[in-house]
Amino acid sequence: MKARIVYASMTGNDADIADILDEDLQDYGFDVETSEAEFTDASDYLTTDLCIFVTYTYGEGQMTDEIADFYDQLKELDLSGKFFAVMGSGDRVYNDHFCENVFDFEKMFKEVGAKEVTKPVTIENAPGDDDIDLIDNAAKEMAEQLNG
Repeated sequence: MKARIVYASMTGNDADIADILDEDLQDYGFDVETSEAEFTDASDYLTTDLCIFVTYTYGEGQMTDEIADFYDQLKELDLSGKFFAVMGSGDRVYNDHFCENVFDFEKMFKEVGAKEVTKPVTIENAPGDDDIDLIDNAAKEMAEQLNG
């Protein structure tokens, strides 16, 4: 089973999330490819089974350029028959906008026909031990659903 993790990271928090998830999925037997959003075309999801996007939310929910560009590419795809998961970080100081971009991508993946395999994982700032458990549990859920 092939998985592609694409991430956007301003502070390194989401790169850490992507790295943890990459290692988890490899442990479950997935063939994983991980790349940064600004160096990846959303059409790369067409050659994988599991599409994962890890993003931060900047300020009050604005998408920065590299995230917005990837989002615009994603909405042009047909990912019917593919599976997806989304994760990301944010800051609770923004209340209603906490991890808003994670949920924007969740909605878009559904709109382009992909099937969600686990609920979004949202993390405040850098992943701590409890957050790592959330990532590990999401990876386990992905493996159980997709690897039988």
